[in-house]
Amino acid sequence: MTGDDCGQVGGIEGLVFGVLIFVLGTLVVVNAWNVVDAKLAVTAAAREAARAYVEAPDEASANGAAQRAAAEALQGHGRRPERMEVTRLRGTFARCSRVVLEVRYPVPLAAVPLIGAQGGLTVTARHAEVVDPYRNGLAGAADCAGA
Repeated sequence: MTGDDCGQVGGIEGLVFGVLIFVLGTLVVVNAWNVVDAKLAVTAAAREAARAYVEAPDEASANGAAQRAAAEALQGHGRRPERMEVTRLRGTFARCSRVVLEVRYPVPLAAVPLIGAQGGLTVTARHAEVVDPYRNGLAGAADCAGA
């Protein structure tokens, strides 16, 4: 046995690369969870928006009620409601009408070195509700056979 220090720090590069891989992997997992969490929030927002739309007292207030309900749902999930977009894809404010609302929300992604994930994704959710055929205040007969 000699008294020199040759080979004393051999393998230290393995620790450095291990930590680098751990940090990069953590950033990828954080990005993935951010998208999953946003999808849950947007799904809840679409559901609440559709319910608020069909339960509104009249057509004039239905869009505003849907926007407010979606904003409250997103805010409840810790998201910024001013970034969302609510769109009515199908249906009208009439008895037995099937109304489909879509909520879109942009999700920024953290930049991951060596992978280069920049920008973001747009998470989308749709929900459909039927306007109650027996509610008061709407014209027409309560016949949903053709709907």
